[in-house]
Formats: sequence, structure tokens, C-alpha cells
Amino acid sequence: MSISNEQVIAHPFLKALYRDDYYPDAVVDRGKGILLRLCERIEAERPAGLPELYALTHAATDEFNALQDEFWAAGSEIETVAREEIGEDFWFVAGAYGFTDADHEELIATRDW
Repeated sequence: MSISNEQVIAHPFLKALYRDDYYPDAVVDRGKGILLRLCERIEAERPAGLPELYALTHAATDEFNALQDEFWAAGSEIETVAREEIGEDFWFVAGAYGFTDADHEELIATRDW
């Protein structure tokens, strides 16, 4: 499935991580893929409310949890800058799909980073 939301198509996901050599592009690419798959799932499943949205964002957050090992293996980690950038992109996704009342922390509540 391809993404149809114009805001999402134009958004530079994880921009700050790509600008910083501390974060390997290959691993950041995988993180961007997680966010794009989240968008695809939102478009396909059309969550009716916040509980359904949170179920999708928690699943994507769990994928980021697993990605942490790849950051470590590459001599990097999901630390403060990365946490904020990832969290902001989850917030952007929620807003882009009309969930402007989503709780920023609840979107990524299952994070272990």
C-alpha cells in the first residue's frame, strides 16, 4: 500500500538523526520505515479513536525498541536527541491523521529507550 496523506509524503522523518553522523543512516532508514509502515497501517485500518490509534503506535514503538540493538551494534543509541525526534514524529503522524488530541507520551508509552 502506498501512503496518500500529502502531509506525510512531504514530511522529512527523523531529519535531525540524518543530519548527525552519530546515527548511522542505515539504521535511521529502518526507523523511518517503521514510521512509514505506521502511516500505512493508519490509512488501511482507519482507527476510529485514540485507543485504536494507540494500539498502532504502541506496535510501532515496540519496533523501535527492537531497533535499539541495531543502534548499539553500530556504536550509537536511542538517547535524548533521538528520543525527542522519534517522539515528535509520532506526534506529527497522529496530527496528520486528525488525532490532534492524542497524548504525546501515550503514543510511545511502550518505549524502553
